[in-house]
Amino acid sequence: MELDFDDALVWGLQGYVRRVTVELGLTGESSCVQAEPTATLYLALDGRLRGFPDRDVALVWDEECGWSVAVETHSGEDLIIVAYFGADLLPTPQAVARWVRRLLRGERGAVGQPAVARWTRDDLVRRLVPYTAAELVPMPRSA
Repeated sequence: MELDFDDALVWGLQGYVRRVTVELGLTGESSCVQAEPTATLYLALDGRLRGFPDRDVALVWDEECGWSVAVETHSGEDLIIVAYFGADLLPTPQAVARWVRRLLRGERGAVGQPAVARWTRDDLVRRLVPYTAAELVPMPRSA
């Protein structure tokens, strides 16, 4: 199967978020992938963060800042970012899952700074190739 550039980006992002979802033990039913105008991923998380006991939590990625954890607002406004993964724009799904678990446990050292994008879209597509291939093979559904 040959994918054009836009398809390759979307398939790579879908495969990547799918792997993160599996590492976190989630179903991925509340996830979203967007390639334009900025590549972004959204994944609703189970659990709450200290300091925000009444707010839903989301894991968010974008091609400019990498991964962040945010809390939902009650008024439909933008998410409130409470932590960034750090310098790696596209860390392994296992590293993302470890980081999220640390945040949900309330560990202080898990807050970080946003990544600084130094990649082109072509670089991003190339980095996502392993996840694109994984996406082409259907994953088993949990019972």
